Amino acid sequence: MVFTKSKIILLLGLLFYFKSWTQVPKGFILVPKGSYWVGRKAYPANPFRRVRIDSFYLAAFETTNLQFKAFIEASGYVTDAERRHDALVFHPGLREFEWAQDSTACWRYPNGLSLGGIDAEMDHPVTCISYHDIEQYCLWAHVRLPTLEEWEIACRAGTTTDFFFGDDQKDLPLYAIIWQGADHLKADSSDGYMYTSPVGHFLPNPWGFYDMYGNVFEFCTGKLRPEESPTIAHARGGSWWCSRHACHFFNSYDIGRVHIHASFSNQGFRVARDPVNHP
Repeated sequence: MVFTKSKIILLLGLLFYFKSWTQVPKGFILVPKGSYWVGRKAYPANPFRRVRIDSFYLAAFETTNLQFKAFIEASGYVTDAERRHDALVFHPGLREFEWAQDSTACWRYPNGLSLGGIDAEMDHPVTCISYHDIEQYCLWAHVRLPTLEEWEIACRAGTTTDFFFGDDQKDLPLYAIIWQGADHLKADSSDGYMYTSPVGHFLPNPWGFYDMYGNVFEFCTGKLRPEESPTIAHARGGSWWCSRHACHFFNSYDIGRVHIHASFSNQGFRVARDPVNHP
């Protein structure tokens, strides 16, 4: 077979294109196209079913304060909490599912101004941001949020159990920061941190994703039902506030809901990318 100069150029071009398409962006993990099990048996909120997805990249870590700070400095964006002064934060002593509105709380001061800022926590996940804020970050960073199904597929890492490590939650402390206390009346830092932990501090799941459970709730796109209000967003994975006795959302199947402009000190996100969208 004779290769002319034009054929060689074409082959080199195709090779370069294929290489750039398949090269994994830094900090991301490829989730291959395919058919996967999601949901839980006898669980109407997220029924057990098989879904098909296209390949996508998902960040190995939750988005950090440092990454969000770069967005703010480059864009001048002002978050919902900074404009609305209505962020909800937690302090030990509050009753179960009780949160305190703090007009000073925002991504810079996620637990309120009186408890200090994030200067020593740039490797922690950003919090006190709304779904609306995250949409603006994604536009700036040329990324997107994972869908509800994509998040679950990456979290499960091929499993169909309640957790990616099985059905017994006794091993959860190896993988996640959650609230270990029997209630929220007393402070709990038994796993080393009162609130968030640095991303990647605990063990990853079998596919290399860190903090899929605990640390912060992670926003996703999509709706549980088509008729759901456009002002409702969904988040997954539980947070540092969740405990075995309250808000047991640190699992592979539960799906939370919140207003798109609400800002909590346990809400965050990780981003996804499509194969053709990275340099």
